[in-house]
Amino acid sequence: MRAAAISTPRLNKMPGLFFPSANPGELKGSDHCLLDDKTQKKRPKAFGTDLKAYLKSMLPHLESGIKSSKSKDILSATEVIQWSQSLEKLLTNQTGQAVFGNFLKSEFSEENMEFWLACEDYKRTESDHLHCKAEKIYKAFVQSDATKQINIDFHTRESTAKKIQVPTPTSFDEAQKVIYTLMERDSYPRFLKSEVYLKLLSELQGNSLK
Repeated sequence: MRAAAISTPRLNKMPGLFFPSANPGELKGSDHCLLDDKTQKKRPKAFGTDLKAYLKSMLPHLESGIKSSKSKDILSATEVIQWSQSLEKLLTNQTGQAVFGNFLKSEFSEENMEFWLACEDYKRTESDHLHCKAEKIYKAFVQSDATKQINIDFHTRESTAKKIQVPTPTSFDEAQKVIYTLMERDSYPRFLKSEVYLKLLSELQGNSLK
């Protein structure tokens, strides 16, 4: 009996999914800057009571089209179970990023994922563009009046401010580690116990038996 799986749509075409402003695709502008200073944080609505409808909109093939597939572009119950092994495994999976990001939006803490992703993108930035990106990330997430201010201690905030004066690919590493630890100890355990994660896993496991 073959394990059932679902086709995973391209993330940038999946309705209802969380896509942070730190999307590397936004770097194609003439100034190669990462974020828009004027972007205001919008507070999303919490998950609705119709979880089944939510999951269906998030993964369109969850209910229909759950069939055995030889395609490499699939999401299986085994893969979703692996998300529970560590936050690192969850974040290295693009669909996992999207589902977890939506969960963070429901808790009004999506700035943590946005900042983490922005830092990951920043590390891959060419040296000529480091200063511009560093300034944008700092203004959007780190400085005391940032529109998407992350929860870091005073020492880390001040240290980061000094590091971006002469930016290097590691300028945000200290702050990124603080936010990663915060998600790992706080949001991640709640995500694994959340109805959205358990429902997704249950749907996949149930259909693997058909």
